[in-house]
Amino acid sequence: MLGKWLSGLVSVDLPPPLQTKAAVELAAVRKIYTTGAGEFEALKGIDLTVNAGEFVAVVGKSGSGKSTLINMITGIDRPTGGEVWVAGTPVHTLTENQIAVWRGRTVGVVFQFFQLLPTLTVLENVMLPMDFCNMYGLLERQKRALSLLEMVGVHEQAHKLPGNLSGGQQQRVAIARSLANDPPLLVADEPTGNLDSKTASAVLDFFKELARQGKTILMVTHDNDLAGRSGRIITVYDGQVVAAETPERVSHV
Repeated sequence: MLGKWLSGLVSVDLPPPLQTKAAVELAAVRKIYTTGAGEFEALKGIDLTVNAGEFVAVVGKSGSGKSTLINMITGIDRPTGGEVWVAGTPVHTLTENQIAVWRGRTVGVVFQFFQLLPTLTVLENVMLPMDFCNMYGLLERQKRALSLLEMVGVHEQAHKLPGNLSGGQQQRVAIARSLANDPPLLVADEPTGNLDSKTASAVLDFFKELARQGKTILMVTHDNDLAGRSGRIITVYDGQVVAAETPERVSHV
């Protein structure tokens, strides 16, 4: 049953992406939630452009709208109004099935709590996105997964279950999994929140190296010191982008 469902998803046609230098473009994006107390406007007409190869930190207090903003970009949620373009694809126009396939191929997501499947080995966890999107040949998937695990320094853990790894090792596996389909955009939601300072610093160094190689990195963080190691800091307040500055300019404000 699962195989038929996956087959149906990978056969979904996606609109051809437009050629653009921007990795992410948001135009007048609004998001309104209906609650028992009435309507709540989480995003208030956001305009934002992130160029390919940028390493951007998104900061803001709890409830500022930064998580909703990331959900718009990853297609996890839909805008009430406005347009969301990622890697030349109009995400706001995609169907649910199209979004599932598009996200698997275009966006790598790294979560604070790793979200590794506990009953699959580390190697199987990294191979899963390739299986889901039918990317690469069957033999190439294992080879690629092992290569990614080596790149993040945990290839010797490949045949262990995630529960047998430290938090830092699990986060490295999660990063490897996010890169499985070679997506142009990597979104990290508080990726260092459960890591010690040394491991968190190593993760940031790896993100910077990925950006140098051409990946676009969007990182949500509460840690101003970590945000300061990005190439640009986007500050969200009350559903609006109130600043988009380099760390150097932020440090002098």
